[in-house]
Amino acid sequence: MSSGPTLRPAVPGQRTAAPAGAHPWETPPPDWVSTRALGRAVLLTGLLLVAGALLGRVDLVVLAAPFALGTAYALRRRPTRPPEIGIGADDTNLVEGAALLGGISVGNRDDVGYDLVLVRTVVSSWLRIDEVHFAPGGAGSPEEAQPAPGDADRAGTRRRDATDRPYGFTVPAGTIADLELRGETLRWGRHSIGPAAVRAIACDGLMASQTVLSEARLVPVYPVTEPFDADEAMPRAAGLVGGHRSRRPGEGGELAGVRIFGPGDRLRRIDWRVSLRARQLHVAAMLSDRDAEVVLLLDVLAEAGRSGGIRGSASVLDTCVRAAAAIAEHYLHRGDRVSLLEYGPSARRLRPATGRRQYLTLLEWLLDVRVEQSPHEPYDQVFGPQLLSSNALVVVLTPLVDARSAAMLARLARSGRFVVAVDTLPTSATPPSRGQWTEVAHRLWRLDRETTIGQLREHGVPVVTWAGAGSLDLVLRDVARLASAPRPALR
Repeated sequence: MSSGPTLRPAVPGQRTAAPAGAHPWETPPPDWVSTRALGRAVLLTGLLLVAGALLGRVDLVVLAAPFALGTAYALRRRPTRPPEIGIGADDTNLVEGAALLGGISVGNRDDVGYDLVLVRTVVSSWLRIDEVHFAPGGAGSPEEAQPAPGDADRAGTRRRDATDRPYGFTVPAGTIADLELRGETLRWGRHSIGPAAVRAIACDGLMASQTVLSEARLVPVYPVTEPFDADEAMPRAAGLVGGHRSRRPGEGGELAGVRIFGPGDRLRRIDWRVSLRARQLHVAAMLSDRDAEVVLLLDVLAEAGRSGGIRGSASVLDTCVRAAAAIAEHYLHRGDRVSLLEYGPSARRLRPATGRRQYLTLLEWLLDVRVEQSPHEPYDQVFGPQLLSSNALVVVLTPLVDARSAAMLARLARSGRFVVAVDTLPTSATPPSRGQWTEVAHRLWRLDRETTIGQLREHGVPVVTWAGAGSLDLVLRDVARLASAPRPALR
């Protein structure tokens, strides 16, 4: 594992503040308490001794001697420190469908060994744990951990997750025992392993510790970047240098045409064949290579569909996050600037930048994307010139479920920006059946949505369904043609 677990003691060295409602002179509960087995041993020994003394029977006293000696021998060394527990996980570069390796460490800093330790934890439903291995004493080869007696499936059926039951093992004095959790990540996001609970039994089952809880460990799982590639030119490249063919003449690798030699032209650009035929110097005009800015606007006003993880169906949020990661990866690898915006109540924003660092920051930003429904109009200042450049390509990932999303696309188009809408609504998204008119109402809603999409296209907003590689090629081609077309002069 990349980072080891942090052991958390049950009782800190300093006294903690008393809970609300408790008396100031009330002492905290002890770390170790006696079990029912100790009470039964003391009770049985006392009854035998009292009966032997009252009845004058030596055999009852002799019969009580093994119980008294066994209890005294077991309690000769009592534990004074509670067990410690920590959760660790390999959280480096985990993506959907990757193998997961986690661990729960139980430490014993006392001089008395624990006869039995019961550990139980809670794991997110998007982290499937298939195997649990036990490493005794923190060393040696791991072995298959056994569930605690009485908690196994009585019907013999296989459980959904290996962490649905507690596990029991021994921890010698001064050692750390590890439970290794092996499984698979099913969906992107920040998922938790824990909290975990541990309880130790010592002194041959006569003493038990209080239950110790550990804080949950968040494991970041990054979305799978679907294959995406766009070969078309950007509508308007604004930078000085970059990897895109610009509509502006300059020093680049794309031939724009042949023209007459003029002041400032370089001699190496002279086309001698054309010059000899025309008997006048001509030069080859090139298009400049520039970088572009891509703004990914995520519509988080509504969610539809059911998320089934990496191997199941995709919801609106799944398609939105995975598509954003794929588009950003493509343009960042080409040297462009990419920024992220949320269209919702919080209006989160990631500033435009380039390079691998921006890509890693972008993935971390996507892990916190959540659907936020609000009756109020979302923060409208995100469309200001200080956040959205007039030369940027705005890719809006939206399901077009909320009427405010269509209005937002229309405002972007009227502002003169280059907008591409990516439809993230899955075809399998259907409402739950609640009556005989549900299907008819859903069909009418679909027709109304198709009408809205048609109106957006008439206003110059292309709407395309996300389909991975090549999804935006035809759309970018049309947008680039519109950007290069002459505009009428205002009088």
